[in-house]
Amino acid sequence: MTDANEEAPPIASLPTVLGALQDPIRLEMVRRLSNAGTAVRCGALYEVINKSTATHHFKILREAGVIERLVIDGQTCQRLRTADLDEALPGVLPPIIDAANRAQRT
Repeated sequence: MTDANEEAPPIASLPTVLGALQDPIRLEMVRRLSNAGTAVRCGALYEVINKSTATHHFKILREAGVIERLVIDGQTCQRLRTADLDEALPGVLPPIIDAANRAQRT
């Protein structure tokens, strides 16, 4: 159950979205969110960085409109805005996620 969520900003321009996804840490966060298919607790989206650095990366992704923050049962979670991204930038996200998944397997 969602306790609260913030208003999601509009999807940013293509260069801004691609800029947000160019960082390997942010790309990995988005890859994990995409593969989960649902909201994910923040701590499950990163391993090699500290919490304040993760917060910075989440902010960049939120400002680009790629993710949104939710509070579910008292836990802060992030959710990929797949439908909004597909409406604003059709066909952009799937090949990026596919490439990230292929790179993860190698």
